[in-house]
Amino acid sequence: MTCENCQKKVKTIIESFSKINSVEVILADNLAIIKSDHSIDIQKIDKALGLKYNVNEVLGSFNESKFSKLRPLFLIFIYLIFGAFSLNYNNFILREFMLDFMGLFFIIFSFFKILDIKTFPSSFAVYDPIASKWIFYGKIYPFIETALGIFFLSRFDNKLSSIITIIILSFTTLGVAKTLFNKKKIKCACLGTSLSLPMTEATFIENIIMIVMAFIILI
Repeated sequence: MTCENCQKKVKTIIESFSKINSVEVILADNLAIIKSDHSIDIQKIDKALGLKYNVNEVLGSFNESKFSKLRPLFLIFIYLIFGAFSLNYNNFILREFMLDFMGLFFIIFSFFKILDIKTFPSSFAVYDPIASKWIFYGKIYPFIETALGIFFLSRFDNKLSSIITIIILSFTTLGVAKTLFNKKKIKCACLGTSLSLPMTEATFIENIIMIVMAFIILI
């Protein structure tokens, strides 16, 4: 599942089966939790959903912690910090560190988005207000990030790069904040769709950090 429409479609189809008490479809985890007092024929549900979806029964606990789900994101941030620090180890200047951090951030995050460029725009459009209106924006967004990464690392017009960063991330952050406020369970597209990350406060904080750094660069 890549968008809210897919989520609603799957929920509606499963609810159409008799003897099912309730269905909760979690987009972020590609998971449907079905409650029933009777045994459920998974093969019938699989057939009803069609070739687009593959249904597999999952056994075990679903109470995975936020930290476990967001581990790839935390690991990337650790690598970003060490990477930016290593580039400024001999003569540490905070401004230079931030420029390298932002450059590496955009390069790495755009890489994961471009890995699955076909499905990224629809996932991004779920919460980004610009991408939700203009799908073309979602298609070019990873390449905007790539360009920003190159600009920050090469120190090409830091002012312009910072302004663009503030603009695009401000809109995305508003969408993230709205999603969190409404307590929607969706998949975060910050690392594309190749990694299944839930939308959490970590995404909001990640964007705020980048926006603050961009403002500092402008000062």
